[in-house]
Amino acid sequence: MRDRRSVDDLTIEELEQILRIRKRQAREERLRRFAAIGKRRIDLPLPEELEAPAAGDEAAGTIPHESFLYGEGARRERTRRDNLLLAVELAAAAGLIALLVFAALSIRDLNREAAAAQQGEIASLPTPTETPVITAVVLPGGHTPPTSPQGAQPNYSEVPEHLRPLVEQQLFSPVIVPTAGPSTALRLRIPALGVDAPIVQGDGWEQLKRGVGQHLGTADPGQAGNLVLSAHNDIYGELFRHLDRLVEGDEIIVGTLTREFTYRVIYWEVVDPTDVEVMAPTQEPVITLISCYPYLVNSNRIVVVGELAGP
Repeated sequence: MRDRRSVDDLTIEELEQILRIRKRQAREERLRRFAAIGKRRIDLPLPEELEAPAAGDEAAGTIPHESFLYGEGARRERTRRDNLLLAVELAAAAGLIALLVFAALSIRDLNREAAAAQQGEIASLPTPTETPVITAVVLPGGHTPPTSPQGAQPNYSEVPEHLRPLVEQQLFSPVIVPTAGPSTALRLRIPALGVDAPIVQGDGWEQLKRGVGQHLGTADPGQAGNLVLSAHNDIYGELFRHLDRLVEGDEIIVGTLTREFTYRVIYWEVVDPTDVEVMAPTQEPVITLISCYPYLVNSNRIVVVGELAGP
């Protein structure tokens, strides 16, 4: 006879029994479906063949282990696949680490090679030495007298033979004239001698045709250093013919674009053509005038030195 009692009328034990029966039926149906598609091992018993769990057993109603559903072979296959994937991942990680280590070592070696090359370049550089502004081998303005058989021309006899090509290059090579500025020397006046002449940059043969030449690299008017000017004594206007008439205190006035600077003679002397030390830089603002000497002989140089007068 069918039990028509409602759920509320059932005892706890009866409800638990009904629940176990329903779960068991559901498992049996699920396992039959697995058996139909070949996913259940046929050597294992069906749930109804197993010993029913005792009432109150916590294992009652639990789902069978996957080995019961899928079999030990399937589990071993998945384990091998997982191990293979793990091995691939470990190999990839090891390869990446090896690549990073190789790149780091390559960069280190490149940096070491570059540093060694740079040190070699530095070692090959010459030892720094003070480079003088004056590089001439003879004083400027040297020439044969206009009365000589060959006329006035550069006098190479006063130059050591092995240096004559260098002097010839200095005399006749084009001069790279620096851009004139407000402090560039433009005009020379010596009131005691009646000299009033333009100043050009450079003291080669062509420059001294046009006026008084300033030796390139020497000081600007009024600035600390040696302002070196030269001119001929017996050709091209004979601008420096009478330098030997100057006495201590005579004025030498040099004009720029903006102002004039006055120097006062302190001494003059006659030197050899190779005494280029008179053109050396100085700490104080001085002026040096150079010309051949004596007149129409030109075997030596006359050098006049003046110092900047106070404001």
